[in-house]
Amino acid sequence: MIFRFGLFELDTESGQLLKTGRTVRIQPQPYKLLCLLLAQPGKVVPREEIRSALWPDDTFVDYEQGVNFAVKQVREALGDEADHAVYLQTVPKRGYRFIAPVDASVPGAAAPIHGNQQRTDLNLQKVLWSNIAELRLAEMARNERMRRLKTAMIWGGVALALAAGTIAALVLR
Repeated sequence: MIFRFGLFELDTESGQLLKTGRTVRIQPQPYKLLCLLLAQPGKVVPREEIRSALWPDDTFVDYEQGVNFAVKQVREALGDEADHAVYLQTVPKRGYRFIAPVDASVPGAAAPIHGNQQRTDLNLQKVLWSNIAELRLAEMARNERMRRLKTAMIWGGVALALAAGTIAALVLR
């Protein structure tokens, strides 16, 4: 299968994750997790299902930490953030959901014939998701600029206070 979403393409035959044609490094367990989520876009995948997909029953690890780490690595590979999810949404106390539209196809297979309404719905969903993703990324950039501006203002105030104190000390001598 080939899964396409956003700027990414995941080819299960070659085992590669590509972003705009370039290979993205991803470890085996996060890769398996991403495949599991992409196979069920929009559906909540319970943590227990993730655990059983990533580790055999006879494996002894801290599953909670292992799932958390695998999710973190998937987010890093996709450039996603938990607080401003574009691809992978956390559903508290339940699991995770892949929220971006996904096109899945079999390499070399003829495209299935869809009605115009289905094609229009999929295209509309992609456009809406792209707009949401752009808005979230712009919001994150704006928040970062505001954080930097606030930090600069604080340091500027500190520098101004130090300069005023130094001038006052020199004048009072």
